Formats: sequence, C-alpha cells, structure tokens
Amino acid sequence: MRIYCVGGAIRDELLGLPVKDRDWVVVGATPEALVARGYRPVGKDFPVFLHPRTQEEYALARTERKTAPGYAGFVFHTDPAVSLEEDLIRRDLTINAMARDEEGVLVDPHGGQADLTARIFRHVSPAFAEDPVRILRLARFAARFSDFSVAPETLALMRGMVAQGEVDALVPERVWQELAKGLMEARPSRMIQVLRECGALGRLLPELDRLFGVPQPLQYHPEGECGTHLLRVLDQAATRGESLPVRFACLLHDLGKGVTPEHVLPHHDGHEVASERLARQVCERLKCPAECRDLALMTAREHGIVHQALQLRPETTVGLIERCDGLRRPERFQQMLAACAAAYRGRSGDETCPYPQQARLLAALAAMRGVDAGAIARGLTDKSRIPAEVHGARVRAVRALGQVDAAGGRHD
Repeated sequence: MRIYCVGGAIRDELLGLPVKDRDWVVVGATPEALVARGYRPVGKDFPVFLHPRTQEEYALARTERKTAPGYAGFVFHTDPAVSLEEDLIRRDLTINAMARDEEGVLVDPHGGQADLTARIFRHVSPAFAEDPVRILRLARFAARFSDFSVAPETLALMRGMVAQGEVDALVPERVWQELAKGLMEARPSRMIQVLRECGALGRLLPELDRLFGVPQPLQYHPEGECGTHLLRVLDQAATRGESLPVRFACLLHDLGKGVTPEHVLPHHDGHEVASERLARQVCERLKCPAECRDLALMTAREHGIVHQALQLRPETTVGLIERCDGLRRPERFQQMLAACAAAYRGRSGDETCPYPQQARLLAALAAMRGVDAGAIARGLTDKSRIPAEVHGARVRAVRALGQVDAAGGRHD
C-alpha cells in the first residue's frame, strides 16, 4: 500500500501559498484493509475514508467511466491494481494532477509544474469534456489565480462541451455552489470572463451575458459598456472584502440594462424595474439562499435612488428606508449601501472616490431610529393615526438632520 498527497495541496505548495486542506490517494489497498487500520468510511459513490487521527480524507485510487449526460453520470472503479497515474489522468487540470509520495518525491506525469510556471490552465485529458462542472471549476480557479490564462486547446474543448449541451445538464444547486465560491475569490470578474469566452455564461446566466456590448452614457460611465462596468463592480466588492450577499447583489444589480430598447440607448432610464424582475428570475433558477436573493432584489430595485441620496427630499429618504425595512433590518440596509458603493466605484476613474450617499443614508437611518414610536402611540387617542404620525416624526428627524448639514455639522 502506498499513500500520496494529491491535488490542490501540491499546487498551492508549489505556488508558495498556504495549504488549507490535504487530500490523499491510497494505491494498492482495499476498503477492508483501511478499515482494519482504523479509517472510517464516508464515501457514497466511491470509497473515501477519514484518517483516524487527522480526519483528513483518504480515497482509494480509482478510474471512472462516463455513462450518462451531465456531471453525475459516472461509474467509478476501485481496485488495488489501479495505479496512481491512472487516478491522476482522470483529474481536471494539469496543475491539480500532481502528487507527492511518502518520501516527498513529486509525481507529475502531465506537466502540471510547468503549467504552474507558465500560468496556464490546461486539461489533463479528453475526459475533461465528460464533466461540465469542470467548466465552472476552471472559471472559479481563474477568479483565484487571476494571472493564469486558459490554454487554447482547453478553451476549444470547453466551447465544444457547451455546444453539445453538457452545461445544460447542470443542476441549479451545483451551479450556485461554484458561482458562490468564485464570487468570493480575489478577482471574481475573471470567472465571468472565462464563462463568457467559452459560451457557458449565455447558457447559465443569459441575463448577465446580454449586458456585454450594451452601451452606456459616457458622461456617467467612461468605461462605456455595461458588461465592462459589471466586471469592475464585482472586483470593487472583492477589493473591499464584501460578503457573498453583497457580491451577488453587485452581480445582478444592472440586469435591466440588457433589455433596454435599442431606440433609447445608450440611456437606461428606469432600468431598475427590469433589473429587479430579471434578478428574481435568476434567483429562482439558481435556488440561491434567501439572504442573497433578498439583498440582490433590493439592490437591483433601489440602487438608482440610493445614488441620488444627496438630492433626495426628507420624505423620499424616509420612504426609501421604510421600503427597505431598514429600521428592522439595519444590517441588510447597510449591505445594500455597500453594494451600491461598489456599483458607483465600478465606474472608470471613480475607483477610490468617496461615496457620501452611504454616510448620508446611514445618518438618516440613525435619525429615524431615534424616533420613539411607542411614545407617539401612547399619546394618541385615535390609534388609526399612529402610522402617519410616526412617519411624520421620522420625516421631521431627517429634515432636522439636513438642517444640521446645511449649517456645517457632521452627519457621519
């Protein structure tokens, strides 16, 4: 029996990155032999075992055979006679198909180390085309290793997979899983770019794909094009370390611009209504978590008015915050403002500009929360007047805040 450390741990070690998880392959063993040594079986589709002390995963060397469309249509075969090389050839990319033996010797039958040096994503074998999840994984790796390029032959293979309908067999839960991981990488724009280059974006997220090539007014968007703006917004959110809900809201905030009638381009007046509708469509299709869905819909609907916060009347400001349930959900309201700030700074030349709208609306929220709704209710004989009186008190509080600003006071 021989044990090898494989995959991402070897890749990250060679790149000089911290190794978070280690995966192991066992060659020349049977399930019974591992159980006898105290390993605990956990694999459903093929034998995977947890080490009795470290709890790291150890998998028996295996081969696989495609039996049906999609990522789940595989039959796995394990046997003590399966070699390490046979196991590695079934892996996705050369940079993930390396191993180290128990003496620390590198095993690299497919040139993974050379591709790491050249910063290239290259598929190991034609078997790459049998699993459409690998397209998503490669795109996600592009968001993590943003200076890597896709080998021309690998990109051609991915395009063929899309043309053959392999991507259409992906279930929403798996698409969401990979998309969410990619959004949390250092440069999520690269994931979107790779998906678009191979044609998968148009199949998985056509609402997003439509943004590319759509013009915008140059006086507001020097980058001039909706798709480019989207990529910049995503990277702004990543640069500022925003959470997954905020990054997902950034991804979907401008979808309505992809359906603006051609005769009114490059202007997109009122696109927020269509943006919310299309964002809801995407969220339902991907079955994304409620936290991500709710923030995405709110940001799509409200980002235009948030950008105008410095010019809003007190009544409009209060209506915005009430509509967003900001008093009961202040954390979510702050997340929406963070997404709007990223959208604003995603414009070319505005990457580091201040976004006073964020501070202004947070100050308005604080002023509204200072209104004692209970005291107002207790002072009214006609209880039907409570909502209107509370709303009026909130408007007066925000108006007073504006008067302090006008006098030179601070609102942050």
